[in-house]
Amino acid sequence: MNTKIRRASREDVEVCGEICYRAFCELADQHNFPHEFPNLEAAHGVVRSMISNPGIYGIVAEMNGRTAGSNFMDERSPIAGIGPISVDPEVQNSGAGRAMMQHVLDRVVANRMPGVRLVQTAYHNRSLSLYAKLGFEIREPLSVMVGSPIKQSIAGYQVRAATDADLQACNRLCVVVHGHDRAGELREAIKEGTANVVEHLGRITGYASAIGYAGHAVGESNEELKALISAAPEFLGCGPLIPSRNGELLRWCYSKGLRLMQQMTLMSVGLYNEPRFPFIPSIIY
Repeated sequence: MNTKIRRASREDVEVCGEICYRAFCELADQHNFPHEFPNLEAAHGVVRSMISNPGIYGIVAEMNGRTAGSNFMDERSPIAGIGPISVDPEVQNSGAGRAMMQHVLDRVVANRMPGVRLVQTAYHNRSLSLYAKLGFEIREPLSVMVGSPIKQSIAGYQVRAATDADLQACNRLCVVVHGHDRAGELREAIKEGTANVVEHLGRITGYASAIGYAGHAVGESNEELKALISAAPEFLGCGPLIPSRNGELLRWCYSKGLRLMQQMTLMSVGLYNEPRFPFIPSIIY
């Protein structure tokens, strides 16, 4: 069937949120995994926040005049991040997902962005296959950790709320770790009150835009990440996405009572630098 792609608008929140919720829940049920969205309202909230943010490009797929799904691309930083993408379960395997992915990848090329990334649900073989065919490379296995906030401190590592005055130091640290900054996301996180920095020996050595699906973090060592996770009053969305190859941090999470929910996969097209220091990606990348 022919797929028409158009920009998403506020009028699409209800139907796209409902499709997103059903699509993710049915996929999880098919593979006997927990739901990532706790309820329909949460899905509506995510879609609403994406459509309302001028730094995020949202699209809707239509088939025979009916909404078939949606996709979003975060353009607030030099590297774009795709997701969430969802297709109505009633029209799965119709080509709508591929069409939406190709559309945003064409936009990356047209806008001369150096790279684009996404985080894929590891148990969904079809999506991994599609992304690989579209040119994405597998970069990092991720472990979604869930549980109660730890609410502790790490000796020698002071965590405090981030302010605009911290932006330069945080961006410089992100460039050292990844080769690029995430200034747009961090600036909004500071405004929303979710961002924290960690200071060690009198200087900023790590930061988190948030802890959980919605946030990313970097640090000069695992101690910074432990401090940021420990100080989080809540996990936004599910818990942090811990790079599975970071065995020390993963074992520490287990020691603090967190448990594994599922595996995910960080994938990229274009610019990608192997991180120099420990990091935690968001659900976007």
